[in-house]
Amino acid sequence: MAVIHHTVLTPGKLELLGSWLPSRPWYRGGPGEPELAKAGGFRLDDPQGEVGIEFMVVTDTSGDRPDAYLLPLTYRGAPLDGAEHALVGTMEHGVLGKRWAYDGCQDPVAVAQLAALVEGRVQAQDQNTSDTPDREVARSYSGAGSLATAFTAAADDGEGTALAGPDGATLRVHRLLRPAAEDPALLLPQGAAGHLAGAWGMPDGTRAQGLFAVLHAESPR
Repeated sequence: MAVIHHTVLTPGKLELLGSWLPSRPWYRGGPGEPELAKAGGFRLDDPQGEVGIEFMVVTDTSGDRPDAYLLPLTYRGAPLDGAEHALVGTMEHGVLGKRWAYDGCQDPVAVAQLAALVEGRVQAQDQNTSDTPDREVARSYSGAGSLATAFTAAADDGEGTALAGPDGATLRVHRLLRPAAEDPALLLPQGAAGHLAGAWGMPDGTRAQGLFAVLHAESPR
C-alpha cells in the first residue's frame, strides 16, 4: 500500500492545476483564473511502488455556476519519457523531493490501474489515509474474461477523455462531472460494459455523486 505523507508541497496541487486547467477543452470556467477547492477523490496503488496515483475531484467557482472536475494525476520521481505533452507541472515534496505531476490519462501506470479498478482486480484507496479503502467508490464490469489494460490513444473532447483499447473498446473518463439524483449506475448508456462512480463535496456543503468513467465494449456511436 502507498504511504501518504502529510507534508508541504511547493507549489501546491491546486496552484499547479489552476495554471493547467484552462488549457483543457473540457474546462468550463469563467474568463478569470480558476477558483479551485479540493472536493474529493481517491488513490490507487502502483504495483511497483514507484508512481503515486491520485484521482482528485476539484470544484471551480469562477464561472456562472460551480463545476466539478475529475483530475487523474500521477506523481513521479523522474520525468516520464515521451510524455512532455502530459506534464501538469513540477513540485517540491517535503519528504520525497522533486516530483513530476502528469495527467493520469496519459500515464500508462495510471491507465492500467484504472482498468484494473473497473474490473475489480484492485480497490480504491482513501485519498488522505494510508492503508484505508475508499468505500464511496463503486464499480461494475459485465464483460467476459479479463479486461485488457492496453488502453492508449487518449483523446480529449468537451466532456472528458476517451481511452482507446483493443477490439474497439473505449474507457471514457468523465472530466466534467454531472451530479446524479439517483444511483449513477442507473444512468449508464446502452451497451456499457462497466463503470466507475464516486462522490464529492459541493461548495454549498452538500454531497454529490456521479459517474467517473464508463467502459464501452465497442466505440460509442
